[in-house]
Amino acid sequence: MSQAQTPETLARGPAEHVVRDQIIEAANACFARYGYQKTTVADLARTIGFSKAYIYRFFDSKQAIGEAICRDRLDRIIAEARVAMDEGGTATDRFRRMFRSVTALSVALFFDDRKIYEVAALSALEQWNSARHYAATLRSIVEELVREGRENGEFERKTPLDETCRAIFYAMMPFIDPLHLERNLDLLPDAQNEVTSLILRSLAP
Repeated sequence: MSQAQTPETLARGPAEHVVRDQIIEAANACFARYGYQKTTVADLARTIGFSKAYIYRFFDSKQAIGEAICRDRLDRIIAEARVAMDEGGTATDRFRRMFRSVTALSVALFFDDRKIYEVAALSALEQWNSARHYAATLRSIVEELVREGRENGEFERKTPLDETCRAIFYAMMPFIDPLHLERNLDLLPDAQNEVTSLILRSLAP
């Protein structure tokens, strides 16, 4: 199993360097066409017209390139889910929209860009930094919504906050985690709606 890269080792060149963006763009195209496992750094070098050594000035490994692509895609899901969540309403409404949005965007990635979805699944399997960041961000959003609901009297306050948020996140995982979503596609949208309702009933004061 590959070792997850630290943020400091993801890029050896300056992040703003145009060459780094060229490498990521070429890798995105190659991964989307051939898959992550079948693409080598040598393939990327030939595609861009660089040497392997030059690419390694910017990225430690193929995994580091995959991390950059995966982080970008997962960050887009988070950003769009926040837009949906921030349309307003109660904590209950905001939770419903957030969970529905993350699920829908994950499903769209699966059907529209299967090879990149497979990179995200590998990221989750091997616990790359991109996957850990994604999970941590989603957990923080859940905590934000639970706190909001507790403060306005919408949600119960007896259960410890950390326990509540962990349980909610575990219940969401079959529909938001790339490793699990594929096995649950046939259950959508009914199962996700029912889990949402169950979570919200459990939060009632």
